[in-house]
Amino acid sequence: MYTQFHTSTLLPTLPLTHSPPLSRRTILLYSHRLPPLHRRRPTSLRFPLRISSCINSTGTICSSLSTEEEEERPSNNKRVKAYPFHEIEPKWQRYWEEHKTFRTPHDDLDTTKPKYYVLDMFPYPSGAGLHVGHPLGYTATDILARFKRMQGFNVLHPMGWDAFGLPAEQYAIQTGTHPKITTLRNIERFRSQLRSLGFSYDWDREISTTEPDYYKWTQWIYLQLLKRGLAYQAEVPVNWCPALGTVLANEEVVDGVSERGGHPVIRKPMRQWMLRITAYADSLLEDLNDLDWPESIKEMQRNWIGRSEGAEVEFHVMDTDGQQTDIKIVVYTTRPDTIFGATYLVLAPEHILLSSMVSEAQSKHVEEYKELAARKSDLERTELQKEKTGVFTGCYARNPATGEAIPIWIADYVLGSYGTGAIMAVPAHDTRDHEFASKYNLPICGVVMPNDQNISSFDKAYSGDGTVINSSNLTTGLDINGLSNKEAASEVTKWLEKSGNGKRKVNYKLRDWLFARQRYWGEPIPVIFLGETGETVPLPETELPITLPELDDFTPTGSGEPPLSKAASWVKTFDPLSGKPAERETNTMPQWAGSCWYYLRFMDPKNSKMLVDKAKEAYWSPVDVYVGGAEHAVLHLLYARFWHKVLYDIGVVSKKEPFQCVINQGIILGEVEYIAYRDPDGNLISADIVDELTELSQERVPEDEVRKSGDSYVLKDNPTIRLIARAHKMSKSRGNVINPDDVVSEYGADSLRLYEMFMGPLRDSKPWNTSGIEGVHRFLARAWRLIVGSPSPSGEFKDGTVALDEEPSPDQLRSLHKCIDKVTEEIEATRFNTGISAMMEFINAAYKWKKLPRSTAEAFVLLLSPYAPHMAEELWSRLGHSNSLAHEPFPKANPEYLKESTLVLPVQINGKTRGTIEVEKECSEEDAFRLASQDSRLSKFLDGQKVKKRIYVPGKILNVILDAKKVKVGQR
Repeated sequence: MYTQFHTSTLLPTLPLTHSPPLSRRTILLYSHRLPPLHRRRPTSLRFPLRISSCINSTGTICSSLSTEEEEERPSNNKRVKAYPFHEIEPKWQRYWEEHKTFRTPHDDLDTTKPKYYVLDMFPYPSGAGLHVGHPLGYTATDILARFKRMQGFNVLHPMGWDAFGLPAEQYAIQTGTHPKITTLRNIERFRSQLRSLGFSYDWDREISTTEPDYYKWTQWIYLQLLKRGLAYQAEVPVNWCPALGTVLANEEVVDGVSERGGHPVIRKPMRQWMLRITAYADSLLEDLNDLDWPESIKEMQRNWIGRSEGAEVEFHVMDTDGQQTDIKIVVYTTRPDTIFGATYLVLAPEHILLSSMVSEAQSKHVEEYKELAARKSDLERTELQKEKTGVFTGCYARNPATGEAIPIWIADYVLGSYGTGAIMAVPAHDTRDHEFASKYNLPICGVVMPNDQNISSFDKAYSGDGTVINSSNLTTGLDINGLSNKEAASEVTKWLEKSGNGKRKVNYKLRDWLFARQRYWGEPIPVIFLGETGETVPLPETELPITLPELDDFTPTGSGEPPLSKAASWVKTFDPLSGKPAERETNTMPQWAGSCWYYLRFMDPKNSKMLVDKAKEAYWSPVDVYVGGAEHAVLHLLYARFWHKVLYDIGVVSKKEPFQCVINQGIILGEVEYIAYRDPDGNLISADIVDELTELSQERVPEDEVRKSGDSYVLKDNPTIRLIARAHKMSKSRGNVINPDDVVSEYGADSLRLYEMFMGPLRDSKPWNTSGIEGVHRFLARAWRLIVGSPSPSGEFKDGTVALDEEPSPDQLRSLHKCIDKVTEEIEATRFNTGISAMMEFINAAYKWKKLPRSTAEAFVLLLSPYAPHMAEELWSRLGHSNSLAHEPFPKANPEYLKESTLVLPVQINGKTRGTIEVEKECSEEDAFRLASQDSRLSKFLDGQKVKKRIYVPGKILNVILDAKKVKVGQR
C-alpha cells in the first residue's frame, strides 16, 4: 500500500513547505520538470498522495505515500475501473429480480407494522427514453423507500405508466404504427432504464393506463360521476385545432397555437362532456390547509380555484326607443360598491345573448371581431400587458343604480368561461377598464375616494379602499355616499336583493372540467345514444371494460368527428337493457383520466372485483410522500383530489385527501453554456455592454477557455471580455440532453444516483456538470478500497475485505455515530446532499485509522445502502452475509458517542496566552499541566523554569505563574 522513494530524485524542485497532504494538482505541477523517465512514475500512481516526510542524515526527504484516492490507471494496456461497478451492478439487479427483494405482499401483509407509501408521479413513456433529469425524483423516493424498509416499515414503492395520450397518437399518424405497439416498446425501454439504476420498485404491482384491466375501473369511476350528476354534456367554447383534429385544454395552447406541433387553434362552440369539479370547489380549497405541501403549490391551487364573494347584478337591455326590454345581462362583480361608476358593459365575444342584441349597423364589425377573438387562447386574451381591443354592439343597457343608459361593448379580455361572460366596467377603479375607456373615449366616473388624499380627476385607476362619493339616486332609492367602500358593498347587495336587481353571490374562477377528446388513443367513454331519440344511456357496469376497436387510420376526420367514428361496426351497437339500436360515444377521455386514481390501484392491482379492497385502502392511504415536477402543481393534483373526494363521498376510500406530503424536485438543466458576442467586424464585445450595441452575433466558447472572475465568467486569454453563462432545460433541439445510459456505462448507476443527490438541495434546479460526477465516483472508489483493500497490479480486487474482528476504539465509535446521526437526520429531512457530505467526512476520518473494525464497516455500508445500493450489497456480501441488506435494521446513533469528549483549553504563562492544548472534558489540573509541558509550542516557556503557582479553571483556562527570579535572560 505504501511506496518508498526519495523526493530529492523524484521531485527535485518541490519546496518543503508543501508537506503532507499533497494534491494531485501539486504533483502534476512539478512533474513537468522531470526527465521523461521519471515523469511517467507519478502518473501511474494514485492521487492525491499523503506524504509522511522526514529529513534523513543526508538531508534527503524520505516519504511514505498512501493512496487516499485512486484513479483509473493503465495496466497491461487495459483501462482499469476505479472499482468493479460494471460487474457489481448487473449482479445485484439480477439478484433483486430473482428473489423479489422489494416485493410488498398483497394478501399476507403484516398490518401491525407501520406503513410508508412513497410514490413518483406517473411517467409518460416517450420514445426518447429517460434523460438524466428524470432520475432525480426517482432516486429521492428510492432512498426514502430503502431507508424506511430498514427502519421496519411496510413500504409501498410502485411504478407504472401513464400511457394514453396525444404524443403516441401523433406518432401513429406519422408512421402508420399502431400506438399500442409504440407504447409497449416505450414502456419496455423505460422499464429497462429504471431497472439499470437500481430502483427498489415492486414490479409485481406495475400497471399501465392502456390495459383494459386498468381502464375498466377508470370507466367505472366515470359511471359513478354520471349517476351523481357530476358528468354532463354542454355546448361550450373550446380550443379546436383543425390540424390535430381535436379539442385542446387551455394548457395545451401556447400563443394561439398547439403546444404539440405549433398548429393554429381557434375557439368554437362544441357539445362536450364536462365534469362538475366546481361542485367540490369549497372542499378543494378548505382541505388544502391540512396538507404538507409546498406553500407555493397550495397558493397556486387557491388562485386556480379563485373563490370570491360579491354580487350578481342584472342590467336590462334597452330597445331602440330607449325602453327597457325583458333581456337581462347578468354581471358578477366583487365590487358592488362601485355600481354608480359603471359607465358601460363589456360582453365576451362568445356571449350567448350577443346575437339577439347587436344593432344592424354594428353587426358586420361584431362578427369580424368574434372571428379574430376565436383564434386566440384564453391566456392571450387575458394578458395584462396586451393592448385592449373591442367593438361597440350598437346597443345599450340600463344601470339599475343610476337609471342611466350605458353602452354595451364586446372585448376579448372578457371570457365567456369566467363568471357570467359579462362585466360592468368601472374605469375609474379598474386598470383594464380604464385603458379600454381611455382608448374608446368612454365616460370615467370616480366613486371611491382614498381616505388619505383628494383626487380631482381619475386619470389613473384607483382600486384601493376609501370613502364612497357620487353614489346617490333618490329615484332608485340607493344612497351610499360617505360610507366606507366595504360598508357600501354590503348595502348595495342588500338593495339589489330587495329591489329584485340582483343577489349575493360566491363565485369561482375554477371552471368545470372539459373531459372529451377527439382522439383514438384514450379510454372509451361508457355511454351510448339511442338511435331513435338520441337519448344518452350509461352502459351497465357489467359491460365494462369498453375496449378500443382496432383501427388502421388514426387521422383526424376534419369535420370535428373523432377518429373512432371511422370504426363503423364498433360504433353501431344495441342497448344491452332494451335491445334498441344505439351508437357508441366516439369521444375518448383525456390523458388526465387514468392518472387521477392510479395511486389507489397500486394498493390492489390485481383485483378484478373492485377498484381497490377497502381494508388495503384503509391501511395504505394516504400516500405519505408524492414526488414530482412543479408543472403538475395545479391540474393533475387538482383533478386527482376531485376524483378522490367523489370516491370518498361514495365510500370507496377512507381518507379525504390522496397525498399527504408533496415534494417538487428541481429541474436538472443542461451543462452551463458560455456565450461570447462579436460585432459586425468580428471583434469580441464584453457582455456587460451588449445592451448599447446592435447587430451582434453569438458564439459558444469551450469551457477550457473560460475562467471565473468574481461573480462573472471571462475569457482566459482576454479577461476584459465578459461572457454570458447560462444553463438551459434539457431538450433534443438544443442538443444538451445527457443520456443516463451513457453515464451508467462510464461511471455506474451508483455514481449517477449519488451525483444527482449531491448536486444540491432536492427542490432546487441545478445544471449538470459531467466533471462533478467524477468526484462522487472517486468517493465511492475510496469507500470500496477502504473496505476491500487496494487492487493488484493488474487491477483485480481480492475477495473478502480488510475489516478485522476487533472492537472499535472510542474515537472510531464517535466518528461512526456522528455519521449515523447526520445521515439519518438528513434522509428524514430529504437533505440528501448533506447526508452524502457526512459519509465523505467519515471516509476521510477512516482512512487515518490503522485498522478497520468489521462492526464499523458494516454500519457504514448500511448507511451507504439507500444511496448506492449495488456497492453496499456487494460489500455486505463480502463482509460475510448471505442475504440482502435491504431489510437489515438501519443503524441508530448512540447519544453517548455524540457528546464532545474533548475541548481546546487556552494556556497562559504569567497571564499571557501562549497557546492551546486539547484535553478531555474531565481533565485534572495535573494532566493539563503535563500536556502543556509536552506541547512543543509551550514547552519552551516552561523548560528549566520554577513554577510559582498554577491557576486552573476546568474547561476554561490554565494559567502558569513562573518564579520571576528563574526566568531566563531574554525569555519573553
